[in-house]
Amino acid sequence: MDKVGESVLVDLENEHLDGITSADLLAFFLEQNIRFGEATLRKWVQLGLLPRSVRVGRKGKHQGSKGKYPVRVVRQILRIKELMAQDLTIEDIKQRFLFVRGDIEALEQALDEIFSLLGRMVGDRGDKCTAARAAGADLGRARALASDLVDRLERIERRLMAEPRAERSEEVAS
Repeated sequence: MDKVGESVLVDLENEHLDGITSADLLAFFLEQNIRFGEATLRKWVQLGLLPRSVRVGRKGKHQGSKGKYPVRVVRQILRIKELMAQDLTIEDIKQRFLFVRGDIEALEQALDEIFSLLGRMVGDRGDKCTAARAAGADLGRARALASDLVDRLERIERRLMAEPRAERSEEVAS
């Protein structure tokens, strides 16, 4: 299976915080020696496996706009390819994976943004303020709970994704 290291994905996500163009997306997969082309990208978007790109204007007159995908689409593509390698059909993937995986990733991103903002607010108040210290401690506990929530949701999703493989194995055996 096509594996990409977590550090490579994090670097890519940090590099493309405002989204990733289809050209950059395809170039990334080419650099990683992973077969993924423009036709597959278009098809998966049409099928609803991946989100549509958002048109983003460029500064300056007559510069036009370009389509950008949320950078999490890279992880979605890798996950879809992984599931297909496990003999899941596109229909299985759409029914059991599509919305849950994207929603979990969106939740994780939203939580990260919230914790970053609250962390800056606590930091601005300083350690000298009793309320800021208490808020900082609460923030740490909330971050741990959020991490546990995301981990549990991912485990549930993985268990549910394992179910169709087991069902398919039973069908083939009978």
